Amino acid sequence: MKAWIAYLTVALVWGSTYFGIALGITSFTPYGMVASRYLAGGAGALVLSRVTGESWPGRRDLPHLMLQGLLLLTLSNALVTWAEGYVSSGATAILCSTTPLFYAVLGRERLGARGWGGMFLGLAGVGVLVLSRPGAHSLDLWGASALLLATFFWAYGTLHGRRYVRGGGLMGQVGIQMLTGGFLGLLLAPLTGGVLHAPLTWKAGLAVGYLAVFGSLLGYSAFVYISRAWPPSRMSTYVYINPVVAVLLGCVALREPFNLGMAAGMAVILAGVWLLQAQRPASRPQACACVE
Repeated sequence: MKAWIAYLTVALVWGSTYFGIALGITSFTPYGMVASRYLAGGAGALVLSRVTGESWPGRRDLPHLMLQGLLLLTLSNALVTWAEGYVSSGATAILCSTTPLFYAVLGRERLGARGWGGMFLGLAGVGVLVLSRPGAHSLDLWGASALLLATFFWAYGTLHGRRYVRGGGLMGQVGIQMLTGGFLGLLLAPLTGGVLHAPLTWKAGLAVGYLAVFGSLLGYSAFVYISRAWPPSRMSTYVYINPVVAVLLGCVALREPFNLGMAAGMAVILAGVWLLQAQRPASRPQACACVE
């Protein structure tokens, strides 16, 4: 039950972060945003870890957690943030939806016909959903390359944590990863345009605050939990649901149009998610860390 709650949290909360990133980059540089949201989120996670009395990650786990912070948060997140300045949000959603494919290839999962069918159905559904939306769908070569590299870093870093991180409570693990990502972002920010590239607006400030609390502290903690609890292919189906949430939020909050093609895309996505969630693993899952 806890895994399902964590999965729904990631699917719903990260579906709303598209708006936060789009607003934040109007004032923040990519690494300025990484530093701001993850330093704040990491500090909050460590406070919660101490308050709840979690066990601290062992010395052996620290380099692996820090590597995850580098790959997932410093590199992958900054690449996505940078790419959104050159690639439309729709194209970003499609390219980020290749994450389950990276998990399957890098993790050498034996998915079977149902698993592979669900994976490509989900990806096709995201494509139909996004391309059915009115508006331009720009695709810059460098931006697209950055997004694919970001998905590779994200998948590799997640699988690394499954294999090598063994001890400590959830919030302690999350705190170390986010503080590593935020601190490295702070070091890189002066070399890549500083923290801000334009005057700070209240919308951009609130957006980064939302990303720190909900996207990072809540959403990332839930992600780390399910990345330990479920096989990668099953866990990663949240990336198919994120665009659905983003589109529905746009229709409700911004009164964007909704058409039959978008409804069809959502139906295909749900069919793909169902196939991946219902599959039985063809091989024994790898040993992974126990999360308190």
